[in-house]
Amino acid sequence: MILKKISILNYKNIREASLELSPKINCFIGHNGEGKTNLLDAVYYLSFCHSAYTSIDSQVICHDQDFFVLEGEYLEEERKEERGERIEERLRVGEQCSGMREERREGATTNSLTVSCAMKRGTKKHFKRNKKEYKRLSEHIGLIPLIFVSPSDTFLIEGGSEERRRLMDVVISQYDHTYIDTLNNYNKALQQRNTLLKMEEEPDLELLKIWEEQMALHGEQIYKKRDAFVKELIPVFQEIYQRVSEDREQVSLRYDSHCQRGALLDVIQRDRMKDRAVGYSLHGIHRDDLEMLLGGYPIKREGSQGQHKTFVIALKLAQFSFLKRTASNTTPLLLLDDIFDKLDARRVEQIVRLVSSEEYGQIFITDTNRDHLDQILSAGQFDYKLFNVENGEIMGL
Repeated sequence: MILKKISILNYKNIREASLELSPKINCFIGHNGEGKTNLLDAVYYLSFCHSAYTSIDSQVICHDQDFFVLEGEYLEEERKEERGERIEERLRVGEQCSGMREERREGATTNSLTVSCAMKRGTKKHFKRNKKEYKRLSEHIGLIPLIFVSPSDTFLIEGGSEERRRLMDVVISQYDHTYIDTLNNYNKALQQRNTLLKMEEEPDLELLKIWEEQMALHGEQIYKKRDAFVKELIPVFQEIYQRVSEDREQVSLRYDSHCQRGALLDVIQRDRMKDRAVGYSLHGIHRDDLEMLLGGYPIKREGSQGQHKTFVIALKLAQFSFLKRTASNTTPLLLLDDIFDKLDARRVEQIVRLVSSEEYGQIFITDTNRDHLDQILSAGQFDYKLFNVENGEIMGL
């Protein structure tokens, strides 16, 4: 997927911007707080229908404005099987051979795609694909796969388990269109059970059982998908980390879930009295965790700042590789926000070699240091554009 052009109006501190972008590398240079991350967040919004930093849409509107508008023009790769079906249809209806030869050329063909979002304060947002509004925003997730690497990713290591569950959910939902609905159904059942557990009087046991059965049904489906994802991700992640660290450290991931303790319904019900005492559900896939290990020990205790950053960058790049193979055979967008801070020169060099290879498609990079960007741009012969960001204004260099 390639973002050809983006238009922004009143998004955070970016009052107005219209950018023609490079299909390979787009670099945004500026001091901290000038709006570089806000630009990447606007790109993220067009993929996920929300900001990477807040779930409250009104918070992305410029403080003194009443609305915001985002629009992106994309070139999307057409899947091989879809292209083959269309060729066969042409054969059936007898179109000219010249047109069919063009479709059979090697490499992906492209279609244009326009995605837009607009919202006024106090009203709901309107999210459209090719000018047609979505009935359900979940239908959009996965259309434009994207990986966002940012300084806040260190919370994956330092924060609570909800950060690591979200990491799994964000990736899986981009290639499995049933995942969000299953997760929403689980969370609904969880919320209803917790409401019953908080009641002063004894809850209706039959009603409690119904919600527990729903939690178990949807929870086991989620567990299977998370478990399969982690198993596929681990070897890719380890390979990337070893390349960046030049084989200096060994890392791994370990998925921990209550589903590994037996049938989930039994696990949920066996401590019902404890749940009643605390007023919420102590067991279920909402307590899953992804252990992050360095040399066999939790990296949260063992790792340096540079190792933490290397770990999360390798993890995000592994997710990129995974999505490239699974998300409609489309190369994801890669957003790299100030990733070189706290890394030594050798690790920076290895990351530069990775992201500048042909494996990666369109990349957006922000940095306060022009030297890092020059190092990337000198690593190969490819198209690029440089932009300066100052006080929310974005200008080409």
